Amino acid sequence: MAESSEKKEYLVGVDLGGTKILSGVFKSSLACLGRSKMSTKPQRGAKGVIERIAHCVEDAVDECDLTFKQVRGVGIGAPGAVDSDSGKVIFAPNLGWEDVDLKKDLEDKIGLPVFVENDCNICTLGIYETELETKPRQMVGIFLGTGIGGGLILDGKLYCGFNRTAGEVGHMVIEVGGPKCSCGNRGCFEAVASRGAIFRKIQNDVKAGQKTVLTEMLGPGLDDMRSGDLRKAIRQGDKYVEKVIEDAAEYTGIAVANLINIINPQVVVLGGGIITALEDEMMAIILETAKDYVMAGTFKGIEVMASKLGDDAGIVGGAVLARMRTK
Repeated sequence: MAESSEKKEYLVGVDLGGTKILSGVFKSSLACLGRSKMSTKPQRGAKGVIERIAHCVEDAVDECDLTFKQVRGVGIGAPGAVDSDSGKVIFAPNLGWEDVDLKKDLEDKIGLPVFVENDCNICTLGIYETELETKPRQMVGIFLGTGIGGGLILDGKLYCGFNRTAGEVGHMVIEVGGPKCSCGNRGCFEAVASRGAIFRKIQNDVKAGQKTVLTEMLGPGLDDMRSGDLRKAIRQGDKYVEKVIEDAAEYTGIAVANLINIINPQVVVLGGGIITALEDEMMAIILETAKDYVMAGTFKGIEVMASKLGDDAGIVGGAVLARMRTK
């Protein structure tokens, strides 16, 4: 009996972000048994962050009254450019990382097999396996958060491209000569519709004299502004914030149309903190704009939907990756 209780039948998914680490423990059926969350503290450097990831995994496993002996593997989504074969994070600007051997360093700490993939690819996998039950053969995931990322499922498989960086939808140029993007270009989708872009625009406009209820809610510096505050402002009748979000939704609709024209997926799924907070305010505009910009006759039968997984997409996708790689 003792031996069967030590069977390796559990999976751990980890979502590594610039501000938080989220770990979840899953059965192989992808039912979540428990989770743990802690701040990332990127200022401590790669070594310090990897120690925190190890603690977060330990806490999640302990929370479920399990031991590492019962865990098959750990799948982790990391922001930025990732070499999923070697498990190295090539470049993660949000963390200040370059060429970090995340797989090896984390395996050394926890003694379990670790598998690493780009965070948006991981979220796409999580949604594809659980929400869509692997039914569509082609799917595009678009995630609007601090930045904008994406993932592609083609012929039922995650598509990574020649240099393993496919799916960087946030760096499609949507507005020629538009605002400067963190990647160095101008007018990228990320530079006009991400949370960072929306917050920067509002803060700059307020400095230039724009009136908004956000200053009453948060003070003149708009410190600690969150996506949910924008929803509250719109529901209080703030026409300025409503227009900013409408513009971001229109840009998103153009991006969706571009991807439909190029890839012709069965399903486009939108996720990330902006969509989670502002789905009701944005989805109808995104759909209407996408329909205006797609090539005539190509929209028929394509579903554009908001993910219901929210913050859990990353940890579910991590568990999916661990399950795939430990078969």
